[in-house]
Amino acid sequence: MSRQFASHQRVLVIDFGSQYIQLIVRKVREQQVYAEIRRPETPLSEIIGERPVGIILSGGPASVYEPGAPTIDPELFNLGIPVLGICYGHQLMASVLGGRVEASEEREYGHTQLEIINPDLLLDGVQNNTVTWMSHGDRVTEAPAGFAVLARTAHSPVAAMADEKRKLFGVQFHPEVAHTACGKQVLHNFLYGACGCVGDWQAANFIEETIQQLRDRIGDRRVLCTLSGGVDSSVVATLLDRAVGEQLTCMFIDHGLLRKGEAESIIKLFSRRLGDRFVAVDASAVFLERLRGVANPEQKRKIIGETFIRTFEAEAAKLGEFAFIAHGTLYPDVIESGGDKAATIKTHHNVGGLPADMQYENLEPLRLLFKDEVRQVARELGLPDEIVRRQPFPGPGLAIRIIGEVTPDRLQIVREADAIFREELAAAGWEQRVSQALVVLPTIQSVGVMGDGRTYQYPVVLRAVVTDDLMTAEWARLPAELLARVSNRIVNEVAGVNRVLYDISTKPPATIEWE
Repeated sequence: MSRQFASHQRVLVIDFGSQYIQLIVRKVREQQVYAEIRRPETPLSEIIGERPVGIILSGGPASVYEPGAPTIDPELFNLGIPVLGICYGHQLMASVLGGRVEASEEREYGHTQLEIINPDLLLDGVQNNTVTWMSHGDRVTEAPAGFAVLARTAHSPVAAMADEKRKLFGVQFHPEVAHTACGKQVLHNFLYGACGCVGDWQAANFIEETIQQLRDRIGDRRVLCTLSGGVDSSVVATLLDRAVGEQLTCMFIDHGLLRKGEAESIIKLFSRRLGDRFVAVDASAVFLERLRGVANPEQKRKIIGETFIRTFEAEAAKLGEFAFIAHGTLYPDVIESGGDKAATIKTHHNVGGLPADMQYENLEPLRLLFKDEVRQVARELGLPDEIVRRQPFPGPGLAIRIIGEVTPDRLQIVREADAIFREELAAAGWEQRVSQALVVLPTIQSVGVMGDGRTYQYPVVLRAVVTDDLMTAEWARLPAELLARVSNRIVNEVAGVNRVLYDISTKPPATIEWE
């Protein structure tokens, strides 16, 4: 059990490999109820020990009737704790309790109308024939004994079910995704109607709790905070400043992989805010040397993570003894890096990229927060707008926006192209309308024509997305005129580029970054 928010009511989300697992947690927290992810193999005794007010079983890619499919201890359903199964979780609940799950001849993917048979507690306030989001090939064809069928679709005879006496509920659709019109209502009904939640979780409320916990853990020892200038590390630095004051030193490492003018801006801002407790180090030559010849993205991340730590250790040794090193690690970083045995999507440099033999204890006060929650905390802490609204920028920087080996020439190309893209977005009033904008350099070359001669140069790929959670994203519908201006400037102003492309992929199946 995480001690950080132990005083709040909590819902545990059991992850069966859902692509939407983080969305489930976020949507629960948006209802002012704290939630965390757990694995199916978590012992029942541990779950009981956490005293959850509710449990949610996530979706997943497996079929419940296949050998080796993930399952759950059947006693979970006899604890008296309300349980909501979603998609695979719905099917698993039905299967374990004696219902029937079968492969469907007609699969349901995407928008699907829900016919309500019996609204019951779970579907209270949901309009009949509402549109839901489905993504499944199996279906529940017979509900377990004691369950009422609440709703069906054209191909799912048990699209929602409930045993209200035991407070067990299941839905075949995904209430956590925005495409399900009734999703917020369904989750609200489960949390407040079935679980009896009181809504005691707000991200901003954790400030005083966290400051006190930091004081208790740190005592009179010193802390070195890794400060990138982004909202996450800036919030960590501010919390630590309030917690331990003069025991804190913040260090900014310029790894040579930042965007144009960013290092100078960060140094100016934090020198003013922290005075002599802010230290800036130019280690760009070291990072570039260690990245020489490395093309694999995971290897790049791990090299950058270890070089960060070794640089901090070497520089910190000049400043005296430190007991802790603090990072702006977030919950998505932990999950995507394979934390708690989750599948690794990508190793974040400050999680899976950290070396095993570090000299310091880790401090990660934001480890259980999502980005939007961190922004709320930043506002409560009074951080300036330029930090609160700063677009996400990966810790490994432009190294993972260069597909292949990182070289000074390639860095120059992607840095200049990125600056042009961001300048034109701002001039056109699109800077705050997109959630993230970036430029990728694929290290391939193509034929072009400039002047009277043929060229053989790089393309660059523009990427701009709109998202409210960074877990799903739509590509931004930028005006053609804006894209034309960006393209014209890049091919004319950035040496080595003869082609500009625009990425119109959604997440999923793509990710926002390319590596």
